[in-house]
Amino acid sequence: MVQAVQETLEDWFRREILIHEAALVRFLARNWFNQNDVQDIRHDIYVRVLEGAERKLPHSPRAFLFGVARHLLIDRVRRERIVAIDLLEDVDSLNVLIDEVSPERRATGREQVQRLSRLFDRLPPRCREVVWMKRVEGLSQKQIAERLGIAEATVERHLVRGIALLANALHGTAPSCAKRIDEESVRPVEPQHGE
Repeated sequence: MVQAVQETLEDWFRREILIHEAALVRFLARNWFNQNDVQDIRHDIYVRVLEGAERKLPHSPRAFLFGVARHLLIDRVRRERIVAIDLLEDVDSLNVLIDEVSPERRATGREQVQRLSRLFDRLPPRCREVVWMKRVEGLSQKQIAERLGIAEATVERHLVRGIALLANALHGTAPSCAKRIDEESVRPVEPQHGE
């Protein structure tokens, strides 16, 4: 009896999941920063799909497969504390099951990441350091303050200022606390007393 159920699950897996393997590999290649990990991630996804299907077969196998893939990628990012900017750029697109990204969209995304990287490098040093610790390392304001030996209010001020400078440079909108940074002429702002 158990063998018959297992054969049925294997047949279901071949019929409903493996037919999407090429699309899954493309999805992983687009959304994971280290292409050397794609085959291992694919394997982990298949294991999770089988474990879930043992409990109950999903009504929509393709959506289930890509949902498992999306959650596994998010879990890996959290676990490894690695945040690739191009991965974050399209986190919302992980909800969309598309098979192809146009070459134009891929080129535009890479240009945006390169531009953001250049602008990030031009932030005042302390703002850059605080934004990095908060957004990439995932530290709390309290942890950043302790690490840098400054007040939490100062951390918050640097964070707000750094993000505002980036937003202004990228989108042309700046709150009154931000001075303009751009790619042609950037003069780091001198730190204020106590920073």
